[in-house]
Amino acid sequence: MKFNNIKRTAICISMLAAVGCTGDFEEINTNPNGITPELFEQDFNHIKGGFAPMFNNLYVFMPEWVYQLQQNLNSDIWSGYMATPTGFEGGINNTTYKLMDNWNGYTWDYAYSNVMYNAYDIAQKSKGKYDQFYALSLILKVEGMHRVADTYGPIIYSKFGTNASTIEYDALDEVYNQMFAELDFAVAELTKRVDAGEATTFATTDMSGYNGDYKAWVKFANSLRLRLAMRVVKKNPALAKTQAEKAVAHKFGVFTTNADLFKVVSPVYNNPIATISGAWLDIRMSADMESIMGGYNDPRLAAYFDTSTQFPGEYKGVRTGIEIAAKSDHQDFSGIGAVVRTKEIVLMTTAEIYFLRAEGALRGWNMGSDAKTLYEAGITASFDQRGVSGAAGYIADNTKTAKAYVDPKFPVNNSVPVNNVTIAWDGAATNEVKLQKIITQKWIANFPEGQEAWSDYRRTGYPKLFPVLKNYSGGTITTEFGARRLNYPVSERAGNSGGVASGVSKLGGPDTGGSRLWWDTTTGNF
Repeated sequence: MKFNNIKRTAICISMLAAVGCTGDFEEINTNPNGITPELFEQDFNHIKGGFAPMFNNLYVFMPEWVYQLQQNLNSDIWSGYMATPTGFEGGINNTTYKLMDNWNGYTWDYAYSNVMYNAYDIAQKSKGKYDQFYALSLILKVEGMHRVADTYGPIIYSKFGTNASTIEYDALDEVYNQMFAELDFAVAELTKRVDAGEATTFATTDMSGYNGDYKAWVKFANSLRLRLAMRVVKKNPALAKTQAEKAVAHKFGVFTTNADLFKVVSPVYNNPIATISGAWLDIRMSADMESIMGGYNDPRLAAYFDTSTQFPGEYKGVRTGIEIAAKSDHQDFSGIGAVVRTKEIVLMTTAEIYFLRAEGALRGWNMGSDAKTLYEAGITASFDQRGVSGAAGYIADNTKTAKAYVDPKFPVNNSVPVNNVTIAWDGAATNEVKLQKIITQKWIANFPEGQEAWSDYRRTGYPKLFPVLKNYSGGTITTEFGARRLNYPVSERAGNSGGVASGVSKLGGPDTGGSRLWWDTTTGNF
């Protein structure tokens, strides 16, 4: 990682319109016709400029093909949300567990050059001086970089910004501990400013829809803490309980209404999935979505998907990991619907937070209510978010389950249903069945954000998904358990080979898609 080059490039971009790019900054800054440091720092512009690239690269809006490689052709598919009818690379690619080096570096590269670099730059300019900006940058940094850590495992975190020829990776548990500490600082700092009645200085920079409201950002930070707490529950249950209860007990708490949810709002661009699905026909509804939501007769189907143009009036999904002879065989199955025809990217729903609290209550933690109440509140919040009626009847349904998947063109792809739980809460059920219900409904509610759904699937095994029929991993990824991570990118292997070696040693397995992350264990859920 050539940090100095990244830093110089970012500085040049930020100053290009005014002064060009040169090494003689002192002369320029004393030029009466140039921009002085005082003018550039007016209204904190020297700090605020780093936030837009952070927001815009949590989830890349444009160009759409970057998002396609950043997330769509890995976690969006491995989560069971979507499938592709396109036989990229002759059908031997991520979807059939042949991990593509020329695809899989985008998740890493865009995060480090935009999210991590700008968090570092903002920290250099604001820490100890304008700590409201430092606090906000930490929250965005944690949101962006936990996605990277949950994709690869050990990553560069605490040592980012050093000029060593080899930059060592942090183990995943170390990354999580630092993230919890960063959220501690951010929550305390912004809470202090709310209590003091301080006016926001972030409104014009805020792309979340919070309009710079510090209290809203604290609620997001608390909710993010709750998400990360549950991620580590199987490896460090004491830490998970402490962090989860801290999030819920905070005076501003966690998300409780749909006005709280965290999103990134683009003034110009649409959700890239709208193009990938609607224009390119490269992504379709998955067979898993058809099986589970179709089996439940879920009223949210119409918000999530379009009906098939090949089978009018029907929602038809594509199974992942099948033999694809021609794109035309499945390209006219159901595309992704109105949920992505928007300039907003929702990265954390209020429903997710209710389901996290439901799981916490199931584990005996103090989550402010019981598991059943929180589970049902999660379903209701999701229905309300999508503007769909009928939540009460759906919650009470104790008969419907997932349905069999039928490929009307290729019966070899058919399958009996595999995620066989009903919707209604059953107080007499085992904790395992209750957890499967919680995660299944959380999975439905979080659509189309595949990164979090894939993480939940790896952590819990739920919802149960159809296995691939074609596995070209050469034995590095099992058909039973599926892809667990992305291998480290070519850019790191070429420029920081010693760092990659340190990451692999802390991963505890080979640098392949089948190696489990620290929190992704084979131990039981309880």
